[in-house]
Amino acid sequence: MRIASYAWGEDYHHVLPARMKELVQFIEQQVGGPIKNRYYTDTGPILERDLAQRAGIGWIGKNTCLINPKQGSYFLLSEILLDLTLEPDLPFVTDHCGTCTRCITACPTQCILPDRTLDARRCISYLTIELKDDIPADLRPLIGDWVFGCDICQMVCPWNRFAVEGDPAFGTQSPPHSLTDELGLTSQEFNGRFKQTPIKRAKRRGYLRNVAVASGNTADWHALPVLNDAMEDPEPLVREHAKWAIEEIKRKEEL
Repeated sequence: MRIASYAWGEDYHHVLPARMKELVQFIEQQVGGPIKNRYYTDTGPILERDLAQRAGIGWIGKNTCLINPKQGSYFLLSEILLDLTLEPDLPFVTDHCGTCTRCITACPTQCILPDRTLDARRCISYLTIELKDDIPADLRPLIGDWVFGCDICQMVCPWNRFAVEGDPAFGTQSPPHSLTDELGLTSQEFNGRFKQTPIKRAKRRGYLRNVAVASGNTADWHALPVLNDAMEDPEPLVREHAKWAIEEIKRKEEL
């Protein structure tokens, strides 16, 4: 099972606001008084990538991620709005994707379009996190073993060879849980394990839905007993995808 790298540790919605608050306090100390301020990290109606490009951090790549030429795209964005006049940085005006189409080619669901837009309805990150209903049957086999988010378009990006070591607060390696272990999570166990991580956004029913799909895609017949147990889950969403996974494993066994 695979989880997007930003979700391996603590939720950035918890980590970054505290750091921005400290930065505001530092700025107020420097100017000698309070300053009107507001800060966000994927929490308000702010065009973060566009502002970051205008601030000179990088360019928006073909995979729609913001890419920095020295650090790649494995970073999180946050911003502080201040009632203070500052000298602006120059915008990042060049594009360094060139003729490369690795992200477009590598995307399993073909959600990255040639015109630098993304069909979110097909994106694995959307399907495993934001979508609250059934995952479309034709897209389930394309999700592979991703159970929360997806890093494929960043993994193949040549600019990420410059990616620096991650912040310890966000974890350094994927949680070592097996699909069969995850399928048996109770509500209390799910909340206890993931309450401080981004995975809680999927909620238990969404997470187990994803785990069931991943189980079907890996075709591990050892998962069948747990999937059969999941057929008795109180959540219809979990039961539906467990049923699909069982049928998919049996279908692949017959090939």
